[in-house]
Amino acid sequence: MTFFGIEAGGTKFNCAVGTGSDLLSQARVPTTTPEETLGACLSFFEDAVRDHGQPDGMGIATFGPIDLDTGVIGATPKPGWPGADLLTPFRSFDVPIALETDVTGAAIGEAVHGAGNGVDPVVYLTVGTGVGGGAMVGGRPLHGDPHPEMGHILITRADGDDFAGTCPHHSSCLEGLACGPAISQRWGRPSHDLGHHLADAIALEAGYLAQGLAAIVAVLAPRRIIVGGGVMEIDGMLDATRSALATALMDAPPKPGSMRGASWRGGRLNALAALSKVLAAVLAALSKVPAAALAAFITPALAGKFNLGREATGDEVKAWDIDIRPDGKGLPEGKGTVA
Repeated sequence: MTFFGIEAGGTKFNCAVGTGSDLLSQARVPTTTPEETLGACLSFFEDAVRDHGQPDGMGIATFGPIDLDTGVIGATPKPGWPGADLLTPFRSFDVPIALETDVTGAAIGEAVHGAGNGVDPVVYLTVGTGVGGGAMVGGRPLHGDPHPEMGHILITRADGDDFAGTCPHHSSCLEGLACGPAISQRWGRPSHDLGHHLADAIALEAGYLAQGLAAIVAVLAPRRIIVGGGVMEIDGMLDATRSALATALMDAPPKPGSMRGASWRGGRLNALAALSKVLAAVLAALSKVPAAALAAFITPALAGKFNLGREATGDEVKAWDIDIRPDGKGLPEGKGTVA
């Protein structure tokens, strides 16, 4: 079987053709206007039909907000994209098209072959240019009306914090206070180079992240939370967030079994990781089976390329784990502390 996949991002669209056991071709298309970007993606896939034949299905994992039924982008701050239709240009292939948010696509990928494998429920949260999250509950992606917006959980500000925030909709939501641009604006330096502000920035932002995560825990009771994105790569941010979350949840059930950094990390792996999660989203939506059953379809070769679920160095994958419950209660068998 052959699948087409797109990871639609704010700066680029990653396009892929895969069989479920291999990637056949891939391309990166800059995100400009909907007409230019979608047109270039369509041309790539038309060439793929000539080279690899008609696909059996197609999947799109996209930035939002998005109407998962119609494929129409909602009130995004990306110029020109509100109202853009992501599905119609590709209906000419006359195959099923699966549509997911980018973060739900990542949650599916992590549940199948990453840090969330064998754990349910599992939540994936990315903290980067924006903040967003997806969840797998009962082996299936969590949808709603239209989908979770974890980045817009409202946050109680620290005493004396009068920063305006960067969210155009809320003055005090998780994204507006803790995303990369918010950190840069607040401290007047790039989020990856905070200089002498580093310790203060980590203390404040980790507290805000812990508030958001605690709210997610209270509602979904995940056994594992996986966090990714550029902000979590700030030296010390992940550990500080773990500590702040443990404090926030102390003696207040439910508590997550563990919290990990995302499996997919490292410059040279970013594009392949994005394409792998698209394939995961395609298969999940088309097959309508629990994520655990999809493991047989998602390529073991890709899992090998990413060294998923184990430590590595440099631009390789790195994963972390922490047990919030010191006694490990509630963790699946064999899912205690992971080195």
